[in-house]
Amino acid sequence: MPAEIKVTIKEIIRRNYNVKSFRLEAFGGPDFQAGQFLLVKLSEDPQLKRYLSISSSPTEKCYLEFTKKLTESGFSRALDNLKPGDQVSIQYPLGNFVLDESAPKIAFLSGGIGITPIRSICKYVVDKKLGTDIVLVYSNRSVRDVVFKDDFDAMVKSYPALKVAHVLCETEPGFKCTVGHINAGVIKNEIPDYGMRKFYLCGPPQMVEAMRKILLDELAVKPEMVVTENFQGY
Repeated sequence: MPAEIKVTIKEIIRRNYNVKSFRLEAFGGPDFQAGQFLLVKLSEDPQLKRYLSISSSPTEKCYLEFTKKLTESGFSRALDNLKPGDQVSIQYPLGNFVLDESAPKIAFLSGGIGITPIRSICKYVVDKKLGTDIVLVYSNRSVRDVVFKDDFDAMVKSYPALKVAHVLCETEPGFKCTVGHINAGVIKNEIPDYGMRKFYLCGPPQMVEAMRKILLDELAVKPEMVVTENFQGY
């Protein structure tokens, strides 16, 4: 396990009605790869620590950012009460949900707050102008649940090889999306060349397992072309 580091919160950003990003001051910590996660400890109380994905990219040098959906848990309540200038302890980098830069075409299937490591990877690809062809299919209940919408809109504008397709349970006038859930038909429609792509799945564990089964059983994607992350930060 990496060493524990005490760091100061630089900025807190509300992403939607129940998601916040916490930016930590640049502190010369270890390098990390886009898509990795960290352990956040708010105190010595074992209930007040969580594994959370890093939502910033290694290209964003001025801060390290993690993003959390705020629930009724004691950890979420304590996190929600933090202010800029407060300190937390972190340990990182952790995890292997990282970009295979040798894959020319990749696809992300994600739901809810599972978007956090994907935001990190996409921002890295865009900033580095890697040329990787990316399709993101992102599932949420409604438009108000979408996280990082402005960031992805900006990335799509500046990087033509990135496509973002939203799948929502509840539609809204003027918001382009597929209504329903991610299934084999949605994947075929949004990613016609799915057989040529490496897939990265991140979201609630049940969703990740369901997506994996669809890819392997219904679409005959090879197992080595599917990378999963059962997101722990709920």
